[in-house]
Amino acid sequence: MDDKTPYLTPGMVALVGAGPGDPDLLTLGAVKAMQSADVVVHDALVSDEVMAMLPEGCQQISAGKRGGHPSASQKDICDTLVQLAKEGKRVVRLKGGDPFVFGRGGEEAARLAQEGIPFRIVPGLTSGIAGPAYAGIPVTHRAVNPSVILVTGHESADLVSSRIDWQGMGRASPVIVLYMAIKNLHIVTEQLQKAGCPADMPVAVIRWATTSKQQTLITNLERALEDVAHFRIEPPAIVVIGEVVRMRQELAWFPDETLTSLPSP
Repeated sequence: MDDKTPYLTPGMVALVGAGPGDPDLLTLGAVKAMQSADVVVHDALVSDEVMAMLPEGCQQISAGKRGGHPSASQKDICDTLVQLAKEGKRVVRLKGGDPFVFGRGGEEAARLAQEGIPFRIVPGLTSGIAGPAYAGIPVTHRAVNPSVILVTGHESADLVSSRIDWQGMGRASPVIVLYMAIKNLHIVTEQLQKAGCPADMPVAVIRWATTSKQQTLITNLERALEDVAHFRIEPPAIVVIGEVVRMRQELAWFPDETLTSLPSP
């Protein structure tokens, strides 16, 4: 696409990743899409700093999904995108993180394709990578782990046991990064220990990653559930399980708040 081609045209939808919160992490594509938009349908976790970058007069529609709070259904969100596009609007669907990493962007893109609506995907930095980085935790390190698993912890109770093989993952990968796992953390910690993961395996829980409110809880597999309750850690949070968590001791660079009940090393 050359510089003279509009980033968005009337009747087109862009599924845009806004990153985990820090506006410095927006891609150039995200900024171009936002500046081209007539209307933005945004998630609850898109930061105020990112929303402030929208052009004056741009219509804003909240479609946020927060556990335990009233929110739009996925069908309603898809219907809204289709309706706005058919009205000839240039539409941005603005999502925290990356639209295709536990963001249901694939469902929205499929609906747009079914309706014959032109769309484009603008990937964003996913919180499971950027959040640990801001906490001084590399999710891969040549001396520690050759693989990493990204997994959602937010499936419904009837799916947790049937679709996520926690014990298999505990045996297969030295590092696991969990999205939306606070509610089901008891299942995760129990199953990983059943798989043979040691009780003292390091765990980091990163809340409000990449923002001025960031908190990083350093704990272990045995104490994680108790410490999350003690420090009143609530979503949004990313959980990192594995030896790479220890690297925060020397790599912490972002001025966040460290929480821990463990003795100093």
